Amino acid sequence: MLTALHIQDFVLIDQVSLPLKTGLTALTGETGAGKSILLDALGLAIGDRAGRGAIRQGAERGVVSAIFEPNADHDIWRFLEENGLHTEDDQIILRRVQSLNGKSRAFINDQPVSIGLLRQTGETLLEIHGQHDGQGFLTATTHRRLLDDFGGLGASVSKATTLWTAWRGAEDTLAERRAGREKALAEMDYLRHVVSELGVLLPEEGEEEKLAARRTELMAAEKVHDDLVAAANILSEGGLEERLGSSSRRLARASSLLPGGDNPLSQAVTRIESALSEMMEARSAVDHAADRLCVDADELEKVEERLFSLRAAARKHNVSAEQLPSFYAKVVETLSTLDEGEAGFDTLEKTAKAAKQKFDKAATALSTARQKAALKLDKAVMTELTPLKMGKAQFSTMLKTEVEKPTATGIDHVEFMVATNPGMPPGPLKTIASGGELSRFVLAMKAALAAKESRTVIIFDEVDAGVGGAVADAVGERLARLARDAQVLVVTHSPQVAARADWHWRVEKTQSKDQTKTNVAVLEKSERVEEIARMLSGAKVTKEARAAAENLLNATTGIKPTAKPATKASPARKRRAKLAG
Repeated sequence: MLTALHIQDFVLIDQVSLPLKTGLTALTGETGAGKSILLDALGLAIGDRAGRGAIRQGAERGVVSAIFEPNADHDIWRFLEENGLHTEDDQIILRRVQSLNGKSRAFINDQPVSIGLLRQTGETLLEIHGQHDGQGFLTATTHRRLLDDFGGLGASVSKATTLWTAWRGAEDTLAERRAGREKALAEMDYLRHVVSELGVLLPEEGEEEKLAARRTELMAAEKVHDDLVAAANILSEGGLEERLGSSSRRLARASSLLPGGDNPLSQAVTRIESALSEMMEARSAVDHAADRLCVDADELEKVEERLFSLRAAARKHNVSAEQLPSFYAKVVETLSTLDEGEAGFDTLEKTAKAAKQKFDKAATALSTARQKAALKLDKAVMTELTPLKMGKAQFSTMLKTEVEKPTATGIDHVEFMVATNPGMPPGPLKTIASGGELSRFVLAMKAALAAKESRTVIIFDEVDAGVGGAVADAVGERLARLARDAQVLVVTHSPQVAARADWHWRVEKTQSKDQTKTNVAVLEKSERVEEIARMLSGAKVTKEARAAAENLLNATTGIKPTAKPATKASPARKRRAKLAG
């Protein structure tokens, strides 16, 4: 159950701390007093979105905390363990801090968590049924989900969705491969021509760049050939090397005859030997250049022919010369794949077929389970309609199985059908039910689903909209009975519903010169009489209204909550024992 709600600096609320108890709690107040602010704040605590307008004017941040005490066997304990939120406490505290700059932080038992994890936790503990949520019951998608929830078919739906994804993925892969193969087959002759042509040419990586550089070099060699030959002849002829060598030997011999120390011939000998060495290296370099730049008309012709062939092939196939080798390899691979025949496609087709068979089997089983669940749901909702003054109405779940139009959730189209008056043919809920009737259908379905859900708290925002008198009293009576098994909060303008509550809050707005505030008061019995009298009579409360309020309260004292908070029998110890087992 939800045991406490603390709100600070949220919209018009300065600060409020509210204790909650089991049973049915009614929230009443004038229109615009701020009842929806309480629900918005609670929604923020369980992960709903909030804008900057959620912060009270003048405050830097808003804080909302909700304290829950679930039963020891509630699924939420295992969920928290699985998400690394181990706790020894018997309480679960959800806290949300919303800053003025739009940033938001979330905590579970003071441990920082993501907003997504906070939302998942909150949805497991509490359900808020807003005053406009009845419109959601008008869509077929919601009908299918509600039926699956009632039948406990969540795991079966997840399995079908997984198998659907696998099947569609296999089909997409097969279709992609088939389209590529068909395109390749249409271009078979072209591909073979490419392989034949480039198989002769055999382009190599980086070849075009090397050939272009060699061609440039050979063309330049023609211009420098005569000078290069002349220079080589000069260095090779004239006996310069012999004369330098002879001079070096004579000076070396003469130098040996002089005393040591500062020998004037040593530097001359060194210089001549250095010149001789440089001249020999220069002649070698000139010879090397002459060999490399030797004009070979055949080589230049061959280089140009190869280079131009590569560039022509590249232009023909609309690629660069550098890309020719990879283009050739890709074409060879494509042809090789085609030549391998149908083996690869046979495997893909078998995979897709097997995946579809698995999905079909799961979808058929899910459809059968839905049909059984639909009969039970129809019976449960019809049982709920009688005490809601709709005993003559008819409710049925229409399942249209469309094997040829499968979806990720199976092969069924689900829609709720109703007939609100005897003798009328059933029609879709969205076209038949009026506003007040829709509210009661929604309450009947929520009551039927309550036993299937594990949430500890259910909140209704004006579920009694559009009804009054005996119908409103019937709605209040059903909410009170629902509160025997789950803690229920209801925002209401109906005195009949408020009188059925075990606990009563009044939401009121106060205004001063500088600010407007929303306050919440927990009413005692005498205060409840006054509030219900106000709801009965309007602005001026009369004696008759007070008497009627007394009668309403006295007439509804027979229904009291039987649900008990699970805090006295060491639920943490029970939970640990269950998880260990």
